[in-house]
Amino acid sequence: MERNSVTEWIPYERRVGHPADFRVRYRFYAQEEGGRRTLPYQGYRADFAYAADERLILYMIHPEFEDEHGQVIGREEHVPACGTALVWIVIPERRQDIHRHRIHTGTRGYMMEGPHRTAEVEVIEILGLFTNS
Repeated sequence: MERNSVTEWIPYERRVGHPADFRVRYRFYAQEEGGRRTLPYQGYRADFAYAADERLILYMIHPEFEDEHGQVIGREEHVPACGTALVWIVIPERRQDIHRHRIHTGTRGYMMEGPHRTAEVEVIEILGLFTNS
C-alpha cells in the first residue's frame, strides 16, 4: 500500500524543527476507572494538568506516542494502554513563564479531555524544555 502525507504521521520534531520538551511514562485509565471507552490514535490532542495543582488548570501540552523501542508510532496505530510519549508544549510563552519552573524528572500529571482525566503521566526525561524557544 502506498502511503502519502494525508495518511502518514509526520513527527512533530520534523514539523516544528526542534526536539520535544520532555518524555513521559503514561497509563491510560480503563473505562471502569472513568477512562476512555477506546484507546486513542496517534495525534490525540489531550491537554495536560499537573497532579500537584489543587485547582484544575489545563495546559496545551500534547503527547506524541512511542512504541516499545522509542520510535514514534504511526497515525493508524492505536496508542498502547501504557508506555512512553514525547511531549510538546504548544504555546512557547508558557514554556518559559510556567513550565520550565514546574517540570522536572518525577513531575506527575494527567492527560485530560476537558475536566476528565484520561491518563496518568510521570516525567521521565527532560529533552528540549530549556533549549526550545
